[in-house]
Amino acid sequence: MRILISIGLAALCATAALAQHIDNARGPVPVMEEHTPPPLQNPDNSDVRRQRAYAMQPPIIPHKIEGYQTDRNANRCMMCHARTRTEQSQAPMISVSHFTDRDGNFLAELSPRRYFCLQCHVPQVPAKPLVENRYIDVETMLRRGGSASTLPGKE
Repeated sequence: MRILISIGLAALCATAALAQHIDNARGPVPVMEEHTPPPLQNPDNSDVRRQRAYAMQPPIIPHKIEGYQTDRNANRCMMCHARTRTEQSQAPMISVSHFTDRDGNFLAELSPRRYFCLQCHVPQVPAKPLVENRYIDVETMLRRGGSASTLPGKE
């Protein structure tokens, strides 16, 4: 019985301490309180292709996609990015990897496992990062003659 009371008191103290903790991503609002989030910013709509940070990175979506229907009945992205539509739309065709099933067989149509574009591709918003980004791409690291042990923060 004393053990249960001790555990209960410890949990209560931990909960009280957690309630006082403030997460930097939330700002000055304690973790156990809710606050109204800031309004969403407008996504980048420049239609400019961006350089990828690493090999095999899915390209970002360089335009607005609000109101695009992507469900089991329709995929609005394919109205421009499907193989048969790129000549009219001038949009880049989806990668050939999107026509491969999980067994490695090539399909005539978009693979069901690649149907929901937003699983990998995301629009960009010109927002201030929540945390500092110290990512260094491979080419920059090779030019510096560095290795994982010489990365910032590894001193």
